[in-house]
Amino acid sequence: MSTRAAPAGEQLREFLSGDARELAPQLLGAVLTHESREGRVSVRLTEVEAYLGPEDSLHPDPGSHTYRGPTPRNAPMFGPAGHLYVYFTYGMHHCTNIVCGPAGVASALLLRAGEIVEGLELAQHRRPTSRNPADLASGPARLAKALGLTTAYSGRDALAPPFGLALPDTPVAQVSSGPRVGVSGVGGSDHYSWRFWVTGDPTVSKYKAAKRRTE
Repeated sequence: MSTRAAPAGEQLREFLSGDARELAPQLLGAVLTHESREGRVSVRLTEVEAYLGPEDSLHPDPGSHTYRGPTPRNAPMFGPAGHLYVYFTYGMHHCTNIVCGPAGVASALLLRAGEIVEGLELAQHRRPTSRNPADLASGPARLAKALGLTTAYSGRDALAPPFGLALPDTPVAQVSSGPRVGVSGVGGSDHYSWRFWVTGDPTVSKYKAAKRRTE
């Protein structure tokens, strides 16, 4: 799928300042690039999840990191659109979000899966356990690893070097949606079917419901 060059920075940032739930399917097919000292890797996004704000906000989201309010960790989600929110989870994985919505209104899109379209060799070096190219960025931790992203990049502008974002020329033809992956409680229910993916794409991750906690 071809992509068009991203509009001037502020135009693209204005586009990303919309509602995360509406932006999510529009970002499918977009290409996110990170050029590090090791080289350049680009990922075509095939699966994203929308997350909104605190319980006292206009759009409370019990599945969001911001639900209980701002913290040093989730601060980027309250910042300007187009920036990265990268968090560390389970003591071993990084996950990457692109912040959206107006500045001060918490929302972001979790980048769940994608296809490596540039820098395949470097992505394979970073992800030596992957069995095939479709597996390299199939899941949020794998995607972040393939792009070389850690919490050191949280808060950085995804629309400026060493990053770049290019929107697809045309919308993805077929998009599916459903509950978010691994989100406990009501936030992971059908009431929050804010996960969107390219229908039938082999890089899309497998759905897993959150494990129930036992007392």
